[in-house]
Amino acid sequence: MSSIDPIAEVELIVARARSAQSAFERSGSQNAYDRAAQAAAWAIMEPSRNRHLAELAVETTGLGNVPDKITKNHRKTLGLMRDIQHAKTQGVISDDAATGIAEIARPIGVIGAVVPSTNPGATPANNIINALKCGNAIVVSPSPKGVPTCEALLGYIHTEFDKLGIDRDLVQMIPGRGSKEKTQRLLEIADLIVVTGSQNNVKRAYTSGTPALAVGAGNVAVIVDETADLAAAAEKIKASKTFDNATSCSSENAVVVVDEIYDAFAAEMARTGGALITDETKITSRLWVKGHLNPQAIAQDAAKMIEALGLSNEVPADTAYLAVETKGIGPDHPLSGEKLSRVLTVYRAKDFDDAVRITREIEMYQGAGHSVGIHTQNRDRPLELATVIPTSRVIVNQAHTFATGGSFTNGMPFSLSMGCGSWGGNSIDTNLHWRHFMQTTKIVREIPAHEPAVEDIFGDYWSEAGK
Repeated sequence: MSSIDPIAEVELIVARARSAQSAFERSGSQNAYDRAAQAAAWAIMEPSRNRHLAELAVETTGLGNVPDKITKNHRKTLGLMRDIQHAKTQGVISDDAATGIAEIARPIGVIGAVVPSTNPGATPANNIINALKCGNAIVVSPSPKGVPTCEALLGYIHTEFDKLGIDRDLVQMIPGRGSKEKTQRLLEIADLIVVTGSQNNVKRAYTSGTPALAVGAGNVAVIVDETADLAAAAEKIKASKTFDNATSCSSENAVVVVDEIYDAFAAEMARTGGALITDETKITSRLWVKGHLNPQAIAQDAAKMIEALGLSNEVPADTAYLAVETKGIGPDHPLSGEKLSRVLTVYRAKDFDDAVRITREIEMYQGAGHSVGIHTQNRDRPLELATVIPTSRVIVNQAHTFATGGSFTNGMPFSLSMGCGSWGGNSIDTNLHWRHFMQTTKIVREIPAHEPAVEDIFGDYWSEAGK
């Protein structure tokens, strides 16, 4: 296959996927779809394979760390399997006598999935499981650095498929190191595109002519107010900020602390390994190189990042992340944006209203639509954030990275792809989940007429405005 034209190669892969999907659907049953999804899930969750995929991901991308990737591969996949375990995705899924409408689940066809190097195992696995659960085939286009991990994952999936006689062509990938041309062709000829990662790929997906589900950029800001449990908030922020070396789009990038408890919270951050840096130029001069994030610092273990930033002798030996004081927001203040590293920007707010203002400005600059967080004991304040900030999620008193993409302690669907609504230029404002991989045919039957009188609709309007 490697000797043929690259574009023709993509077309052949998609044709094979289309043929396999057609057969999968024709002979489909809920059991068949469930077994295929379980096979793909066990391919990444089986402990020895999980470890290999995590080690390979870190080795080849240079991003994140092995223990956390093992945890991510396991928990994200287990949570997804919990979410879809009882979901009906084949045959008649509803029949409402009151409306006379029955819904029949139908696959979408061939899914094209563009996945990032930050999660080269967990993200494609998530997409593959969702696609199979709904009777689809899927073709994955990994980032160049993510190719080895994706190849290994598909190898494990095919091994599981062979045990059950499932067609390997249901799950394929664009071979080689990938190219914009091959990915573009996949965008054009798949039946649905799912894109996680670069905003350039997101824009290409939305302009490809193919229905697309794409997600926005993260730049999470979290408020700590004067009512918060400061010790718990600091522990959660530390756990979230350092997980997998801040590769997640849901990792905190800024914390906005109310003045009344600022010093006390700074002490709690220090207790949990957050070294406070009061001179932001020490960070900006090293975290960015010629306008780009320093590859020696992003998504690295703490010691390596601190060394790359030239701070080894300036922070405690047990430092887990850097908390950098700043005031500026916007393109002239890079610390106010996403940093993909164990660097947390700290803003001091006069009061809660000022904290809301700062958080809104951060989100308007970068990360609009994704998510914000708050640590508070005030039950009304989350609602205030939800009404004034351009965000799809307000995470309350939780470790943001773990909560946003689904948790066993909240009701969000397990996902590695968060839609950001119109604020983030996306078509969805929910976590990408199984229902996005299915469509329905409606059978519509006649029911008794239900036609209101005109005055039943407009009576209250006429009483106020007149006819």
